[in-house]
Amino acid sequence: MINASPDSLADFSIATSVAEAVTRAETLIRNGCVGVDLGAAGSTQYADRVDTEKEWDRLDGKIQALSGMGIELSIDTWNPEIMERALNAGANFMNASDGLQNPVMVELAADSGVPVILPFLNGDDPKSLELVTGDPLKAIIVWFEDALAKIEQAGVKREQVILDPGTGFGPANWLWEDRYKFQETIYSNLEELRIFELPIYIALPWKMEDGRRDLLNILLKVGFDYGRTHIPEQVFEAKAQMIRDETIE
Repeated sequence: MINASPDSLADFSIATSVAEAVTRAETLIRNGCVGVDLGAAGSTQYADRVDTEKEWDRLDGKIQALSGMGIELSIDTWNPEIMERALNAGANFMNASDGLQNPVMVELAADSGVPVILPFLNGDDPKSLELVTGDPLKAIIVWFEDALAKIEQAGVKREQVILDPGTGFGPANWLWEDRYKFQETIYSNLEELRIFELPIYIALPWKMEDGRRDLLNILLKVGFDYGRTHIPEQVFEAKAQMIRDETIE
């Protein structure tokens, strides 16, 4: 993960220049990542909404440099104009953080044919989310059923789609103990999303305190297909420790 937005909470992942973005990408790849996710509009309550030109100014040059590395490069945005510019500049993956709810974003996915991450969103975009009530897995499954039917009808091929339960996003002022329970429920029952027979993408925790390491361990045990990580060596260490613990047992 590389953040081109200066208000990211993971300040060590921020790259405000092309040189910083390339250096961080090289570090991520060297430490085990197979690609890079690049975003320039913060999704937390602490980040300001930015207009199209400001978001693009943060990305322009970085996309071209990173795509020249010959890696998988996804752009995380809910702005279809930004996504179109990014694809034209060399991005080869869409992280459609509008949940493909904008018809223009859907058209881009259909026309480009690139892989597209489809996140569950209980709102129009990551900065306008509401709390999920009731069984979160049921809500997510129903949402994906509806979303997949709509985007396939609009021309997006099913094999392009990668499902994201959206746990990397959250409403403002969501208490951590409630968010923890929400994530624990989803991660412990992640296999239920296999009914769609599509790859699963997870925004992995980068903090390890307050139960987050336990959440990572649940994910490593259950399994997923794509993981977005800020600190790849942390994930590999957790997996290695899990294997060591199982060997001792």
